[in-house]
Amino acid sequence: MTSQPLPEAATWPSELRLSPDRTALIVTFEDGARFTLAAEYLRVESPSAEVQGHAPHEKVTVPGKRRVTITELHPVGAYAIRPVFDDGHSTGIYAWPVLRAMGEEQEARFGAYLQALADKGLSRD
Repeated sequence: MTSQPLPEAATWPSELRLSPDRTALIVTFEDGARFTLAAEYLRVESPSAEVQGHAPHEKVTVPGKRRVTITELHPVGAYAIRPVFDDGHSTGIYAWPVLRAMGEEQEARFGAYLQALADKGLSRD
């Protein structure tokens, strides 16, 4: 993580697009950074209290989401989106800086998720 705040252009998306099969969100930021965020990753790392809890020790490891898709994207003011997933989850609000961090930290976060699944004997399927 960076210790300095990112310039506004780094956290403001210029394009949000669902992949044709709805299994990924492609986010391009005004500074040119572009990330493809899998629906599974967005779902299991949802910023909602349902997934994150209210404290770090309350975070839920969500299994069985390998094939989840995004059915809808709703704007939240001018600062975020709220995706609706085909499993009914729709409470996560992804502010622009959250999406940026998820893109930049995707490999580490998804790796930690896979390790948590293994540690708990859970599956992505």
